[in-house]
Amino acid sequence: MVVAVSVGLGLVTLSACGSSSDTAGADGGSKTVTLVSHDSWAVSKSVLADFEKTSGYKVRVLKDGDAGEAVNKAILSKGNPQGDVFFGVDNTLLSRALDNGVFASYEAKGLDQVKSQYQLDAGKHRVTPIDTGDICVNYDKKYFVDHHLTPPSSFADLAEPAYKDLLVTENASTSSPGLGFLLGTAARYGDDGWQAYWKKLKANGVKVVDGWEQAYNEEFSGSAGGKKAGGERPLVVSYASSPPVEAIYSDPQPKTSPVGVAKGTCFRQIEFAGLLDGVKNEKGGQALIDFLISKKFQEDMPLNMFVDPVTKNATAPAEYTKYAVPVDAPETMAPRTIADHRDDWVKSWTSLVLK
Repeated sequence: MVVAVSVGLGLVTLSACGSSSDTAGADGGSKTVTLVSHDSWAVSKSVLADFEKTSGYKVRVLKDGDAGEAVNKAILSKGNPQGDVFFGVDNTLLSRALDNGVFASYEAKGLDQVKSQYQLDAGKHRVTPIDTGDICVNYDKKYFVDHHLTPPSSFADLAEPAYKDLLVTENASTSSPGLGFLLGTAARYGDDGWQAYWKKLKANGVKVVDGWEQAYNEEFSGSAGGKKAGGERPLVVSYASSPPVEAIYSDPQPKTSPVGVAKGTCFRQIEFAGLLDGVKNEKGGQALIDFLISKKFQEDMPLNMFVDPVTKNATAPAEYTKYAVPVDAPETMAPRTIADHRDDWVKSWTSLVLK
Protein backbone atom coordinates (compact mmCIF):
# COMPACT_ATOMS: atom_id res chain seq x y z
CA MET A 1 0.00 0.00 0.00
CA VAL A 2 1.37 2.83 -0.76
CA VAL A 3 0.08 5.92 1.13
CA ALA A 4 -2.71 5.48 3.62
CA VAL A 5 -4.94 8.11 5.11
CA SER A 6 -4.86 6.01 8.27
CA VAL A 7 -2.78 2.89 8.75
CA GLY A 8 -2.95 1.23 12.16
CA LEU A 9 -1.02 -1.45 14.02
CA GLY A 10 -3.81 -2.18 16.46
CA LEU A 11 -6.16 -5.09 16.85
CA VAL A 12 -7.69 -6.83 13.87
CA THR A 13 -10.84 -5.01 12.79
CA LEU A 14 -13.71 -6.24 10.70
CA SER A 15 -15.81 -4.05 8.45
CA ALA A 16 -18.55 -5.32 6.19
CA CYS A 17 -19.20 -3.63 2.88
CA GLY A 18 -22.63 -4.78 1.86
CA SER A 19 -24.31 -7.78 3.42
CA SER A 20 -22.32 -10.16 5.60
CA SER A 21 -24.77 -12.94 4.78
CA ASP A 22 -23.26 -16.09 3.31
CA THR A 23 -26.41 -17.09 1.46
CA ALA A 24 -25.86 -19.60 -1.32
CA GLY A 25 -26.77 -18.58 -4.83
CA ALA A 26 -28.64 -20.51 -7.48
CA ASP A 27 -25.44 -22.25 -8.56
CA GLY A 28 -24.86 -23.40 -4.99
CA GLY A 29 -21.91 -21.06 -4.51
CA SER A 30 -21.59 -18.42 -1.82
CA LYS A 31 -22.80 -14.93 -2.75
CA THR A 32 -20.43 -13.32 -0.25
CA VAL A 33 -16.78 -12.83 -1.16
CA THR A 34 -14.32 -11.91 1.60
CA LEU A 35 -11.37 -9.60 0.97
CA VAL A 36 -8.50 -9.71 3.46
CA SER A 37 -6.34 -6.58 3.45
CA HIS A 38 -4.23 -4.16 5.45
CA ASP A 39 -5.87 -1.23 7.20
CA SER A 40 -5.47 1.23 4.31
CA TRP A 41 -7.99 -0.51 2.04
CA ALA A 42 -10.62 1.97 0.84
CA VAL A 43 -13.05 2.28 -2.07
CA SER A 44 -15.90 4.65 -2.93
CA LYS A 45 -19.26 3.25 -1.83
CA SER A 46 -20.77 3.85 -5.26
CA VAL A 47 -17.97 1.99 -7.04
CA LEU A 48 -18.23 -1.00 -4.73
CA ALA A 49 -22.03 -0.97 -4.96
CA ASP A 50 -21.78 -1.09 -8.75
CA PHE A 51 -19.56 -4.19 -8.55
CA GLU A 52 -21.94 -5.87 -6.12
CA LYS A 53 -24.92 -5.11 -8.35
CA THR A 54 -23.36 -6.30 -11.60
CA SER A 55 -21.58 -9.37 -10.16
CA GLY A 56 -24.21 -10.51 -7.69
CA TYR A 57 -21.59 -10.82 -4.92
CA LYS A 58 -21.56 -8.98 -1.61
CA VAL A 59 -18.08 -7.94 -0.47
CA ARG A 60 -16.99 -8.47 3.11
CA VAL A 61 -13.71 -6.78 4.11
CA LEU A 62 -11.44 -8.06 6.85
CA LYS A 63 -8.73 -5.56 7.75
CA ASP A 64 -5.72 -7.25 9.28
CA GLY A 65 -3.45 -4.43 10.48
CA ASP A 66 -0.24 -3.18 8.88
CA ALA A 67 0.79 -4.76 5.56
CA GLY A 68 3.57 -6.81 7.14
CA GLU A 69 1.28 -8.03 9.90
CA ALA A 70 -1.44 -8.94 7.39
CA VAL A 71 0.98 -10.95 5.22
CA ASN A 72 2.27 -12.86 8.25
CA LYS A 73 -1.29 -13.76 9.25
CA ALA A 74 -2.01 -14.95 5.71
CA ILE A 75 1.04 -17.22 5.88
CA LEU A 76 -0.01 -18.64 9.25
CA SER A 77 -3.53 -19.39 7.96
CA LYS A 78 -2.35 -20.90 4.65
CA GLY A 79 -4.75 -23.60 3.42
CA ASN A 80 -7.47 -22.41 5.79
CA PRO A 81 -7.63 -18.72 4.92
CA GLN A 82 -9.66 -16.01 6.61
CA GLY A 83 -11.12 -15.00 3.25
CA ASP A 84 -11.08 -15.50 -0.49
CA VAL A 85 -8.79 -12.72 -1.79
CA PHE A 86 -5.81 -11.03 -0.19
CA PHE A 87 -4.98 -7.46 -1.20
CA GLY A 88 -1.90 -5.55 -0.09
CA VAL A 89 1.16 -7.78 -0.39
CA ASP A 90 3.85 -5.65 -2.01
CA ASN A 91 7.13 -6.36 -3.78
CA THR A 92 9.10 -6.13 -0.51
CA LEU A 93 7.19 -9.12 0.93
CA LEU A 94 5.99 -10.82 -2.25
CA SER A 95 8.61 -13.59 -2.30
CA ARG A 96 7.81 -14.53 1.31
CA ALA A 97 4.14 -15.01 0.46
CA LEU A 98 4.86 -16.88 -2.79
CA ASP A 99 7.50 -19.13 -1.22
CA ASN A 100 5.01 -20.06 1.50
CA GLY A 101 2.31 -21.01 -1.02
CA VAL A 102 -0.22 -18.44 0.17
CA PHE A 103 -1.84 -17.92 -3.24
CA ALA A 104 -3.60 -20.01 -5.89
CA SER A 105 -3.08 -19.23 -9.58
CA TYR A 106 -5.59 -17.11 -11.50
CA GLU A 107 -5.07 -15.14 -14.70
CA ALA A 108 -7.35 -12.14 -14.28
CA LYS A 109 -9.62 -10.81 -16.99
CA GLY A 110 -8.19 -7.52 -18.16
CA LEU A 111 -4.62 -8.47 -17.26
CA ASP A 112 -3.54 -7.37 -20.73
CA GLN A 113 -4.25 -3.80 -19.61
CA VAL A 114 -1.76 -4.05 -16.71
CA LYS A 115 1.61 -2.58 -17.65
CA SER A 116 4.24 -5.29 -18.09
CA GLN A 117 6.78 -3.76 -15.67
CA TYR A 118 4.40 -4.42 -12.80
CA GLN A 119 3.71 -8.09 -13.60
CA LEU A 120 6.35 -9.64 -11.37
CA ASP A 121 4.67 -13.08 -11.34
CA ALA A 122 3.57 -13.07 -14.98
CA GLY A 123 4.49 -16.71 -15.62
CA LYS A 124 2.39 -18.20 -12.83
CA HIS A 125 -0.30 -15.59 -12.15
CA ARG A 126 -0.39 -16.25 -8.43
CA VAL A 127 -0.79 -12.51 -7.83
CA THR A 128 -2.18 -9.63 -9.89
CA PRO A 129 -0.67 -6.10 -9.75
CA ILE A 130 -3.19 -3.56 -8.42
CA ASP A 131 -1.37 -0.31 -7.64
CA THR A 132 2.03 1.32 -7.42
CA GLY A 133 3.76 4.20 -5.65
CA ASP A 134 7.03 5.25 -4.05
CA ILE A 135 8.27 5.05 -0.47
CA CYS A 136 10.16 8.29 0.12
CA VAL A 137 11.30 10.68 2.83
CA ASN A 138 8.77 13.51 3.25
CA TYR A 139 9.62 16.89 4.71
CA ASP A 140 7.72 19.62 6.54
CA LYS A 141 8.09 22.62 4.24
CA LYS A 142 7.31 25.18 6.95
CA TYR A 143 10.00 23.83 9.28
CA PHE A 144 12.72 24.21 6.68
CA VAL A 145 11.58 27.70 5.69
CA ASP A 146 11.43 28.79 9.33
CA HIS A 147 14.90 27.39 10.01
CA HIS A 148 16.43 28.73 6.78
CA LEU A 149 17.52 25.21 5.94
CA THR A 150 17.47 23.52 2.54
CA PRO A 151 15.44 20.27 2.68
CA PRO A 152 17.40 17.06 2.04
CA SER A 153 17.11 15.61 -1.45
CA SER A 154 19.10 12.35 -1.22
CA PHE A 155 20.01 9.45 1.05
CA ALA A 156 23.45 11.03 1.55
CA ASP A 157 21.90 14.31 2.73
CA LEU A 158 20.04 12.57 5.56
CA ALA A 159 23.34 11.66 7.24
CA GLU A 160 24.63 15.24 7.18
CA PRO A 161 24.97 17.13 10.52
CA ALA A 162 22.47 19.76 9.35
CA TYR A 163 19.71 17.14 9.64
CA LYS A 164 20.69 15.64 12.99
CA ASP A 165 17.71 14.45 15.08
CA LEU A 166 15.21 15.38 12.34
CA LEU A 167 14.33 12.00 10.75
CA VAL A 168 11.82 9.40 11.95
CA THR A 169 11.44 6.06 10.18
CA GLU A 170 9.55 2.83 10.73
CA ASN A 171 10.91 -0.46 12.01
CA ALA A 172 12.05 -2.49 9.00
CA SER A 173 10.99 -5.74 10.70
CA THR A 174 7.40 -4.65 11.40
CA SER A 175 6.50 -2.07 8.78
CA SER A 176 6.22 -2.15 4.98
CA PRO A 177 7.48 1.44 4.43
CA GLY A 178 10.25 0.81 6.96
CA LEU A 179 11.34 -2.26 5.02
CA GLY A 180 11.03 -0.38 1.73
CA PHE A 181 13.30 2.38 3.03
CA LEU A 182 15.88 -0.22 4.12
CA LEU A 183 15.73 -1.84 0.68
CA GLY A 184 16.12 1.57 -0.92
CA THR A 185 19.36 2.13 0.98
CA ALA A 186 20.57 -1.36 0.05
CA ALA A 187 19.79 -0.67 -3.61
CA ARG A 188 21.62 2.64 -3.41
CA TYR A 189 24.71 1.56 -1.45
CA GLY A 190 24.87 -2.16 -2.18
CA ASP A 191 25.24 -5.18 0.08
CA ASP A 192 28.64 -3.94 1.20
CA GLY A 193 27.67 -0.33 1.89
CA TRP A 194 24.21 -0.05 3.39
CA GLN A 195 25.30 -0.94 6.94
CA ALA A 196 27.92 1.82 6.97
CA TYR A 197 25.22 4.22 5.79
CA TRP A 198 22.86 3.20 8.59
CA LYS A 199 25.64 3.66 11.15
CA LYS A 200 25.82 7.26 9.95
CA LEU A 201 22.04 7.65 10.20
CA LYS A 202 22.05 6.24 13.73
CA ALA A 203 24.86 8.58 14.74
CA ASN A 204 22.83 11.41 13.22
CA GLY A 205 19.89 10.70 15.52
CA VAL A 206 17.39 8.79 13.36
CA LYS A 207 14.35 7.78 15.42
CA VAL A 208 12.69 4.39 14.81
CA VAL A 209 9.03 3.64 15.64
CA ASP A 210 6.91 0.57 14.99
CA GLY A 211 4.77 1.66 12.08
CA TRP A 212 3.64 4.32 9.62
CA GLU A 213 0.71 5.55 11.70
CA GLN A 214 2.96 6.50 14.61
CA ALA A 215 5.71 7.91 12.41
CA TYR A 216 3.53 10.02 10.13
CA ASN A 217 0.53 10.96 12.27
CA GLU A 218 2.29 11.38 15.61
CA GLU A 219 6.00 12.11 15.15
CA PHE A 220 6.03 14.05 11.86
CA SER A 221 5.54 17.81 12.31
CA GLY A 222 4.29 18.31 8.75
CA SER A 223 1.12 16.18 8.86
CA ALA A 224 -2.24 17.29 10.20
CA GLY A 225 -2.13 14.47 12.74
CA GLY A 226 1.45 15.24 13.71
CA LYS A 227 0.64 18.88 14.33
CA LYS A 228 -2.17 17.90 16.70
CA ALA A 229 0.07 15.35 18.45
CA GLY A 230 2.95 17.81 18.82
CA GLY A 231 5.26 15.92 16.47
CA GLU A 232 8.80 17.26 16.47
CA ARG A 233 10.41 15.46 13.52
CA PRO A 234 10.24 17.38 10.21
CA LEU A 235 11.49 14.38 8.18
CA VAL A 236 9.60 11.08 7.92
CA VAL A 237 9.66 7.95 5.80
CA SER A 238 6.28 7.90 4.04
CA TYR A 239 5.20 8.09 0.41
CA ALA A 240 5.48 10.32 -2.66
CA SER A 241 1.69 10.58 -2.51
CA SER A 242 1.62 12.08 0.99
CA PRO A 243 1.48 15.65 -0.41
CA PRO A 244 -1.94 15.12 -2.05
CA VAL A 245 -3.31 13.74 1.22
CA GLU A 246 -2.29 16.80 3.21
CA ALA A 247 -3.53 19.23 0.55
CA ILE A 248 -6.83 17.58 -0.40
CA TYR A 249 -7.95 17.11 3.20
CA SER A 250 -7.09 20.69 4.17
CA ASP A 251 -9.88 23.26 4.40
CA PRO A 252 -9.41 25.45 2.50
CA GLN A 253 -7.20 23.57 0.07
CA PRO A 254 -3.81 25.25 -0.38
CA LYS A 255 -2.23 26.06 -3.74
CA THR A 256 0.66 23.75 -2.88
CA SER A 257 0.97 20.95 -0.34
CA PRO A 258 2.66 21.68 3.02
CA VAL A 259 4.59 18.42 2.59
CA GLY A 260 7.51 17.92 0.21
CA VAL A 261 9.27 14.82 -1.10
CA ALA A 262 13.02 14.12 -1.15
CA LYS A 263 13.06 12.51 -4.58
CA GLY A 264 16.50 10.97 -4.13
CA THR A 265 15.29 8.77 -1.25
CA CYS A 266 12.55 6.82 -3.02
CA PHE A 267 11.95 3.09 -3.48
CA ARG A 268 9.33 1.84 -5.92
CA GLN A 269 6.50 -0.19 -4.37
CA ILE A 270 3.96 -2.38 -6.19
CA GLU A 271 0.94 -3.90 -4.43
CA PHE A 272 -0.76 -7.12 -5.49
CA ALA A 273 -3.91 -9.15 -4.88
CA GLY A 274 -4.32 -12.90 -5.14
CA LEU A 275 -6.72 -15.79 -4.55
CA LEU A 276 -5.88 -17.32 -1.18
CA ASP A 277 -4.91 -21.00 -1.19
CA GLY A 278 -7.90 -22.96 0.06
CA VAL A 279 -10.29 -20.27 -1.16
CA LYS A 280 -13.92 -21.07 -0.29
CA ASN A 281 -15.54 -18.88 -2.93
CA GLU A 282 -13.28 -19.24 -5.96
CA LYS A 283 -15.64 -17.71 -8.52
CA GLY A 284 -16.40 -14.77 -6.28
CA GLY A 285 -12.71 -14.26 -5.60
CA GLN A 286 -11.92 -14.29 -9.31
CA ALA A 287 -14.66 -11.73 -9.98
CA LEU A 288 -13.28 -9.49 -7.23
CA ILE A 289 -9.73 -9.59 -8.65
CA ASP A 290 -11.11 -8.75 -12.11
CA PHE A 291 -12.85 -5.77 -10.49
CA LEU A 292 -9.63 -4.55 -8.85
CA ILE A 293 -7.96 -4.06 -12.24
CA SER A 294 -11.06 -2.64 -13.90
CA LYS A 295 -10.88 0.94 -15.18
CA LYS A 296 -13.54 2.05 -12.70
CA PHE A 297 -11.67 0.77 -9.64
CA GLN A 298 -8.25 1.84 -10.92
CA GLU A 299 -9.45 5.41 -11.38
CA ASP A 300 -11.14 5.35 -7.97
CA MET A 301 -7.98 4.33 -6.07
CA PRO A 302 -5.91 7.53 -6.14
CA LEU A 303 -8.32 9.60 -4.02
CA ASN A 304 -9.13 6.72 -1.66
CA MET A 305 -5.84 4.91 -1.05
CA PHE A 306 -3.54 7.54 -2.59
CA VAL A 307 -1.78 5.15 -4.92
CA ASP A 308 -1.23 5.13 -8.69
CA PRO A 309 -3.07 2.92 -11.22
CA VAL A 310 -1.17 0.11 -12.95
CA THR A 311 -3.38 -0.25 -16.03
CA LYS A 312 -2.93 1.41 -19.41
CA ASN A 313 -6.56 2.52 -19.65
CA ALA A 314 -6.81 4.30 -16.27
CA THR A 315 -6.09 7.98 -15.55
CA ALA A 316 -5.66 9.41 -12.05
CA PRO A 317 -8.09 12.23 -11.14
CA ALA A 318 -6.92 15.81 -11.73
CA GLU A 319 -7.34 16.63 -8.03
CA TYR A 320 -4.79 13.94 -7.23
CA THR A 321 -2.27 14.77 -9.96
CA LYS A 322 -2.40 18.48 -9.03
CA TYR A 323 -0.54 17.74 -5.80
CA ALA A 324 1.20 14.43 -6.56
CA VAL A 325 4.99 14.36 -6.80
CA PRO A 326 6.16 12.18 -9.71
CA VAL A 327 9.38 10.28 -9.07
CA ASP A 328 11.34 9.66 -12.25
CA ALA A 329 14.20 7.51 -10.96
CA PRO A 330 13.26 5.57 -7.79
CA GLU A 331 15.48 2.82 -6.46
CA THR A 332 14.27 -0.64 -7.46
CA MET A 333 15.25 -4.21 -6.67
CA ALA A 334 14.47 -7.53 -8.32
CA PRO A 335 12.10 -9.76 -6.32
CA ARG A 336 14.68 -12.56 -6.30
CA THR A 337 17.30 -10.25 -4.80
CA ILE A 338 14.84 -9.21 -2.12
CA ALA A 339 14.02 -12.86 -1.42
CA ASP A 340 17.69 -13.83 -1.16
CA HIS A 341 18.70 -11.01 1.20
CA ARG A 342 15.64 -9.56 2.97
CA ASP A 343 15.69 -11.65 6.13
CA ASP A 344 19.45 -11.30 6.62
CA TRP A 345 19.31 -7.58 5.95
CA VAL A 346 16.46 -7.08 8.43
CA LYS A 347 18.31 -9.12 11.05
CA SER A 348 21.49 -7.11 10.53
CA TRP A 349 19.53 -3.84 10.50
CA THR A 350 17.81 -4.74 13.79
CA SER A 351 21.12 -5.55 15.46
CA LEU A 352 22.77 -2.43 14.10
CA VAL A 353 20.04 0.17 14.60
CA LEU A 354 17.88 -1.02 17.49
CA LYS A 355 20.50 -2.38 19.86
